[in-house]
Amino acid sequence: MGSGHAHKLYRHGHSPVHGLPAHCKLIAVLGFVLVVVSTPREAVWAFGLYAVLLAAVAAVARVPAGFMLRRMLIEIPFVAFALLMPFVVPGEQVQALGVSLSVPGLWGAWNILAKGTLGVAASVILASTTELRELLLGLQRLRLPSMLVQIASFMIRYSDVITDEMRRMSIARRSRGFEARGVRHWGVLAASAGALFIRSYERGERVHLAMVSRGYTGTMPVLDQVRASRVQWASAAALPLTALAVCLLEWTL
Repeated sequence: MGSGHAHKLYRHGHSPVHGLPAHCKLIAVLGFVLVVVSTPREAVWAFGLYAVLLAAVAAVARVPAGFMLRRMLIEIPFVAFALLMPFVVPGEQVQALGVSLSVPGLWGAWNILAKGTLGVAASVILASTTELRELLLGLQRLRLPSMLVQIASFMIRYSDVITDEMRRMSIARRSRGFEARGVRHWGVLAASAGALFIRSYERGERVHLAMVSRGYTGTMPVLDQVRASRVQWASAAALPLTALAVCLLEWTL
């Protein structure tokens, strides 16, 4: 899969979380998210404890709160959807500041916000402490279908190439006096998008032929086999197992 490809979410560091193998962290995040989703929405205290657990992991990983919050802005569309639910979901109504709100809608909004925010925060911590190359290798070690891993790998590797191609095309348009200022310019932009697609497709064919000429048979070799120790597995499992204990406590109360 070639050399490491840094991404904007990754924050270089030497914390214990950074040192865990990627496949351990992937399993830990997946387990944590499953536990969060399985928690009843009425268990407000449980979601508070989950947030404390994530804050502790972020502190161990030395990921600043500001860095986390900026990366979590991707959740804004879901927040906007959740804020509409108290106004559109039918059911029992309650008055708040002179506004009639739906009780089922309020619980639904809380359910989306709480579980979505915790899931996004866990994903941000994972991306902040794991390089993309390591994530792909981790997925491969977890026996994810090889073709999916290869597609993701090439998508990441050549995204910058396509972006540079778009930038050069934009410069070429501006050098000819073109500025997109309205609907009448959409035709030029559509033609540019079509040209970009054709160039990308042709580049993909050239890359594939180059790989085949070098012995590619449909699978990519794994250059390093990192085996996680029991201590590393135990460290990674601490988050989901603690969350599971909280969830089971809620269900038994």
